[in-house]
Amino acid sequence: MNQKYNVIILGAGAAGLMCAMEAGKRGRRVLLLERADRIGKKILISGGGRCNFTNLHTAPENFLSANRHFAKSALARYTPADFVRLVEKHRISYHEKKLGQLFCDRAASDITAMLEQECRDAGVEIRLNAKVREVRKNEVQKDDRFTVQAEDASFAAPHLVVATGGLSIAKIGATSFGYDLARQFGLKIEPPRAALVPLVFGERDRQRWCDLAGVSIEVVASIRGAKRNTQQAFRENMLFTHHGLSGPAILQISSYWDGREPIHLDLAPDRNLVAELRARGHRDRSSWRLLLREVLPRRFADRWLETYPLAGNSDRVFADAERQLHGWDLKPETTEGYGKAEVTARGVDTGELSAATMEARRVPGLYFIGEVVDVTGQLGGFNFQWAWASGFCAGQAV
Repeated sequence: MNQKYNVIILGAGAAGLMCAMEAGKRGRRVLLLERADRIGKKILISGGGRCNFTNLHTAPENFLSANRHFAKSALARYTPADFVRLVEKHRISYHEKKLGQLFCDRAASDITAMLEQECRDAGVEIRLNAKVREVRKNEVQKDDRFTVQAEDASFAAPHLVVATGGLSIAKIGATSFGYDLARQFGLKIEPPRAALVPLVFGERDRQRWCDLAGVSIEVVASIRGAKRNTQQAFRENMLFTHHGLSGPAILQISSYWDGREPIHLDLAPDRNLVAELRARGHRDRSSWRLLLREVLPRRFADRWLETYPLAGNSDRVFADAERQLHGWDLKPETTEGYGKAEVTARGVDTGELSAATMEARRVPGLYFIGEVVDVTGQLGGFNFQWAWASGFCAGQAV
């Protein structure tokens, strides 16, 4: 049976749900197909189960893309304030944790319940466990409809929205379906890679540092030699793991790491340790050790001194030791991959899409939104805001 709709949306994640409710509000007959057994699985596990649903300080500078201007239009049309109004309409209590990050007070399921209610009110039909086998476009007939063949039914619509996400977190159903579909219709793909992901040490560094797993340090992480701006230098905590490094600072910088250059770490930001030693009137190995134990976690401070012992008591020796603390260069071996990555960077080339509507320029009626597109946010609610904004724009166009 070929059932006809105005819009078919593939994927009931953040972007797909937003697009569906907005299209439904405009009187479109909308079918939302989700291959999993429930909607919004990534929403439900995000933010430690509290969902960091947006960031008050969202700006284009918080996003990576081959075209850094692409996201501007969507982000301007649907802002964090717009989503907060929706949250407040549903009387969901929330709080700002830090740096503009908004979280639910209770649970992430409040967000999925809100989106599901909005879809229901807008007349959206949601089908779960819908495994799509084939998508094709009939370009012979005047209607130019897309036909979506699922396991047990066939559906048709003149507008098809792909909101299938990236490759991150396969255990909740991530697949390459969106990228495969883009290629099927001749769209270019920026090769996907894991982003917001822990880094893995090589064997030598693993033996030297990984028994410190659980130790956390505030650092400034950057890419050495790269132009330093708000996108490429991050001051947050770094966490040693059994495999390498994680924590917010490392997840942030991982999105900018190309796998070749070292990660540059300032282990004592804003501290002038030599001046502090001088002010105390002591400059010897024992006073240096005491100071490092104040500045750094004790276990790490002791390991640092074992690895980089002072070569003497001269001013030059202390100056060199401080420079090393402010400029520790580490070259990870790899990342922990899509299994531990919060998002997938790159994706459908933004040059293929309209920045205003997310429609493919060369395939009328085909849209790509959310994580499947080459727009990746920094840590802290930015990726959800991109999902809401891109979903809104497509929902207004279909």
